[in-house]
Amino acid sequence: MQTLKAKVEIKSLDKKISIKRILGNFDGSKNGPTVIFFGGIHGNEKAGIHALINVIQKIEDEGIIIDGNFYAVSGNLNALKNNIRFTVEDLNRIWTDDHLSYIKASGIEFNEDVQEQIALIEIIKKIVSTKEKPFYFIDLHTTSSKTNPFITISDSLNNRKFTSNFSVPVVLGIEEYLDGPLLTYINEYGHIALGFEGGQHDDPEAIVNCEAFIWLVLEASGCIEKERIKDFIEQKNVLIKNGYSRKFYEIDYRYLISDQEVFRMNEGFINFDQINKGQLLAKSDSKLVKACMSGRIFMPLYQSQGSDGFFIVTKISEFWLKISAVVRKLHLHHVLRILPGIKMDPHHSYTLIVNPRTAKFLAVEIFHLFGYRKKIKKGNKLHFIKRDRKVKEFR
Repeated sequence: MQTLKAKVEIKSLDKKISIKRILGNFDGSKNGPTVIFFGGIHGNEKAGIHALINVIQKIEDEGIIIDGNFYAVSGNLNALKNNIRFTVEDLNRIWTDDHLSYIKASGIEFNEDVQEQIALIEIIKKIVSTKEKPFYFIDLHTTSSKTNPFITISDSLNNRKFTSNFSVPVVLGIEEYLDGPLLTYINEYGHIALGFEGGQHDDPEAIVNCEAFIWLVLEASGCIEKERIKDFIEQKNVLIKNGYSRKFYEIDYRYLISDQEVFRMNEGFINFDQINKGQLLAKSDSKLVKACMSGRIFMPLYQSQGSDGFFIVTKISEFWLKISAVVRKLHLHHVLRILPGIKMDPHHSYTLIVNPRTAKFLAVEIFHLFGYRKKIKKGNKLHFIKRDRKVKEFR
């Protein structure tokens, strides 16, 4: 897989490039941080690839000194070559425990997307085992709808702290609704991991946004001093030119498309557009789909592949964010464990096992407050999973 190359094309730029798995890497000071960027995890999202190549070229041309380690990694090479989101399985939905156990089995012929995953696992493990902490993992994406740049994170305090360096909206809790994203897998090992959505797939501006974000991450992580980036202020201004400030949102609703469903989003929606309860949003098998609540539309689907029709997000208050940070730093989540019907999973200290009857009396916001956002039903119990983790080795 390391030698596999792909030609990727952004139609609006009429530009083709040949790429390989490792787009580039720089090894600097052994005491510096290690920053790993992924581009093209979805094969129809190529802006991140182009942005990484631009940054790599500038570092080489200007001889910019790297204090840590910088890796730029291509995601789904096969899908990039064919300009599709994925071939058989969505590469950003198969990082679950069950699936990872499955690929460790021998004698199985894996499909193209799983082969891509295996190659990425090998690279991640090699980097983490040979380079210095802290590690920062950044996944560059674009959306099918027009959008201003934004960040998605699992709701851990170290993720929140790092995103405070960037003046773009931050969306919490996407892991509540999605199974198997790459960054959730990485978060479970205690590392900082965030996704950046740079714009619409084929919009040249998405490359500009991704490139600006790469520079800002390299500076915020301590990998490059801002004085070494000639146009640092200009790069910083790229992401705030639209007047968007750093606000936190959480996902309150997801429209999941079933296997045989014919779904069509109404035209014209842009990420973070305000919508009202009862507003017509889409059609499903000729039936009207209306908003079940008021809020802001998030990632409306305007492409053929994908199972998420749209999300609805709402703004989180600064007061709630501060309170949740305090209760987590003081480890007050232990209070939940003494309540009737709630106990810690003996095999996973980051998981609470909750009787559904108890959950009826505790609003989900209470679990969110203490950092438990992912909810899974196993048998007749609910499992709530916390994202604040200590760093551990990848297995």
